[in-house]
Amino acid sequence: MADPAAELQELGRAAGAHGEVTLRRRTGPDDAEVTELIVDGVFAMDDVDTSTEQALATETLRRCPAEGLRVLVGGLGLGWTAATVLAEPRVAAVDVAELQPALVGWAADGLLPGLPALPAERLTLHVADVAVHLAGARRNWDAVLLDVDNGPAFLVHHSNAGLYEEAGLATALAALRPGGVLAIWSSDPVPELADRLAALPGTADVEHLLLPVQRDGRRFDYAIVFARAV
Repeated sequence: MADPAAELQELGRAAGAHGEVTLRRRTGPDDAEVTELIVDGVFAMDDVDTSTEQALATETLRRCPAEGLRVLVGGLGLGWTAATVLAEPRVAAVDVAELQPALVGWAADGLLPGLPALPAERLTLHVADVAVHLAGARRNWDAVLLDVDNGPAFLVHHSNAGLYEEAGLATALAALRPGGVLAIWSSDPVPELADRLAALPGTADVEHLLLPVQRDGRRFDYAIVFARAV
């Protein structure tokens, strides 16, 4: 949670069809700089601890042993997941589907802490609804990483609810090559999502991974759900 006494510097603000987004930086009592993303006036994320965003990438790629991987990241955020995917030399191409044009623009301007400089190759940023992006592809990626919400129960946009229902999950799995991995990040444990995926035909190796994080003297249990496409 942000420190209300910290000094705030607004880096960017933009309103559009999907609401207002604000990128800002604060300096806490220990003089550490923290970047925050605010969506429609509601705190969405910061980079105090990016371990689980990076784990979304590393844990997924660990389950994809092949070379020349093609990866789709749903949700740009502050850039940490995409950057971690790009750090893996086995990855040949990364597509990022981001709903907010402003975030893509801030990435191009070097304002996102996870992606201070965009690589000249291997990365393509799309201003797109990831659900629509997935529906337009079939057997296209070796991994699909979804981090567009704080989990199925804490949606950034209510229209994202369909991503976590049977039809949305089936669409995501259909966008994977055989043996490809779907990974979904959540700010809370979601065993019901793992059960939903396990019940879908053509799904294998469903896992519910808990990621405990200590923050502000408290323990938070984040989660990633994995499913392999047959």
